[in-house]
Amino acid sequence: MKTSLPITKGVDYWTKRISDQEMPALCSTIRDLEKLAKDDVSSLASLGRSVMHDNALTTRILRVANSAIYNKGTSHVTTVSRAAVVLGFDTIRNICITAKLLTSLLENHNLSESVYQRLIKLMAHSFQSAMISRVMLKDYDEALREEVFIASLLYRIGESAFWSIGGDFVDHLDQALLACDSPKQQKVIVREKLGTSFSQLTQSIARAWGLGDVLTTSLSHPDERMPEIRSIFLANEITDALNQPHVNAEKLNELLTAAAEIQNISLEQCKARLSRCAEATIRLAEDYGAIELVQHLPDTAEIISTLDKPEPLQQFREANLVLQLKKLRELTEFAIHKADFNQVVQTTLEGVLDGVGVDRCAVMLLSPNRKQLSPRIAFGDDADKFKQQLLIEMSGDSNPFLQSINSKKAKWLHEFDERAPADMDAFIGSDFDLSQFKHGFVVAPIVVNDKAIGLFYADKQFSARQLTQQDFDSFCHLTQLANLCFGLTVK
Repeated sequence: MKTSLPITKGVDYWTKRISDQEMPALCSTIRDLEKLAKDDVSSLASLGRSVMHDNALTTRILRVANSAIYNKGTSHVTTVSRAAVVLGFDTIRNICITAKLLTSLLENHNLSESVYQRLIKLMAHSFQSAMISRVMLKDYDEALREEVFIASLLYRIGESAFWSIGGDFVDHLDQALLACDSPKQQKVIVREKLGTSFSQLTQSIARAWGLGDVLTTSLSHPDERMPEIRSIFLANEITDALNQPHVNAEKLNELLTAAAEIQNISLEQCKARLSRCAEATIRLAEDYGAIELVQHLPDTAEIISTLDKPEPLQQFREANLVLQLKKLRELTEFAIHKADFNQVVQTTLEGVLDGVGVDRCAVMLLSPNRKQLSPRIAFGDDADKFKQQLLIEMSGDSNPFLQSINSKKAKWLHEFDERAPADMDAFIGSDFDLSQFKHGFVVAPIVVNDKAIGLFYADKQFSARQLTQQDFDSFCHLTQLANLCFGLTVK
């Protein structure tokens, strides 16, 4: 295990450390390939010699070069230099970079499980974005498509390279980010700890490694209207939208409409291309030997197929026992393999929302001084409003939230009359509409290291329905299993 990193901060420090100590092989390979690109006479032969000492890398390159995406019916190639002749130097160079990048990042065995999963997820999203941007330039020449592919793949190289370092410093930052669900606040934490942002680190690495004008321009001027820059920006935005726990259909449709305009095709054609691209992304990841990425690629075709389906009026979630069982099995697997806090929380909330069939559920966490409780993650109807407005003071003998925290037991408040001034309004923030509690709710403690740090919460306020005994029992089953996961993971 690597030791924690020194206190030294700043973009220059991290760029030099990553280039010279953490990823010198990748840095050297990229620089060598850039030099070969400027030597038309000897580049093909030199390219073959530069990778022939690495059998695993050569195997991956040839497998990709012979894949359906790159080999359009030509004869099977058996050497890297021959592949460069058939496919062109630029294409095979980018295949080399991609293969080396995946090898360097995904075969790092010095990472904690949480950081490794973060890195795999990040790389899966980068790989997906690269494929989408390539498809968006379908009618452009192959050289530009390849340049855009590699630029999209390396769009977050600073962040990927940092997580690949490992050690105590990296682990502590990972845990700090897991405890914060606000992207804006996460960026503040990164800047405080590193002395720079991941975006600035990527730009610095791009310059130091000579990663090309397309990547540097897309990072420094993402609003450029050039097709290649616009496609990289949109591909990353579309990837982010597809990978949200609850996809925002309106936003995704807007992004796909913009992507269709770039390609000069209809929205329906764009959706069809993106669905086919998802299948090709899985096949190419397998050809690169990066099967780990596949589990983090969303079911794009399924997501797109639901975008235009209207929501039925007044149709509320009902209990789904099959989904409940699925989520309970996933939590059991998490307990066995010690998944991170975030994975357990998300799976539990998905089980409560769509399995138990509530309108809204959340994770509420105590403030550091344990005097206030507020939602940090919320799913379901009016979730954003609930998360932004609710603040609970942890005081008062009749406070059901405090009672659950202190007893470490689940609690079911059957109903509440918001007109009673001596009850809930004594500890609920004045900006919150107390009528949102009138139909009752359930809470259960989140226990880590035998200490309650917050609560799971669920209600049926939006549909004005009362919770049932079965709802409460199912809620307790899911949250108890989540706490078992926390007990086995966090020591």
